[in-house]
Amino acid sequence: MKVAILNYTGTVGKTTIAAHLFSPRLNNAPIFAVETINETAEGLGMDVNKIRGEKFRELFTKLMKLDDAIIDVGASNIEAFLDGVVKMDGSHLEIDYFIVPVTPGTKEQKETISLIGTLADMGISPEKIRVAFNRVEGDVPEEFPYVVAYAKKEKTCIANPEAAIFENELFDALGVKKLTLAALLADETDYKALLSNKDASAKDRNNWAELHGLKLLARGVNRNLDAVFAVLVE
Repeated sequence: MKVAILNYTGTVGKTTIAAHLFSPRLNNAPIFAVETINETAEGLGMDVNKIRGEKFRELFTKLMKLDDAIIDVGASNIEAFLDGVVKMDGSHLEIDYFIVPVTPGTKEQKETISLIGTLADMGISPEKIRVAFNRVEGDVPEEFPYVVAYAKKEKTCIANPEAAIFENELFDALGVKKLTLAALLADETDYKALLSNKDASAKDRNNWAELHGLKLLARGVNRNLDAVFAVLVE
């Protein structure tokens, strides 16, 4: 499966969704970061293929040789990326889903609607355009009224309210520690047992306590991401 994660606006969670949601569920598929300014999954310790938006033909050639791939399109390069898709007629058929993350802000919702309209005008079918609601506090229709209403009226995308990534502190903490959720869950270290060592330094004990807490938090977050993945690619 090949997915492109994109939005006109930044800070809606594109890299978070690429690294934490899709990568571990797509056989650790390679991530292509179409970005020149902002942070990519490389900051989480992942191998990332960086490429500029105007190099779309180069990216497309690489995609053709892969079964699974994740394209994280940064806001600084999205216009060049979309221009490349248009110029290479039919290239969008190589991408299974265009994932559009959105957060509750009015600006972010309006930018999302604009992008969905652009993708639809490019001939991309509604079934391939999927909205991922990010930083949800509790109720998607209440927090994302513009996107939900637009999707219902225009029918140019799939905006299932169940594709809701709930607000949590884990992703920010993982960013600080330069860890992915998958790496944290795979860590078999018993940090609680380590804490029984009273002779350890305060720095080590604080780190162990934090990692133990993050591992507990990660289980629930991962279940949420499992459910979102199933909805997005049903």
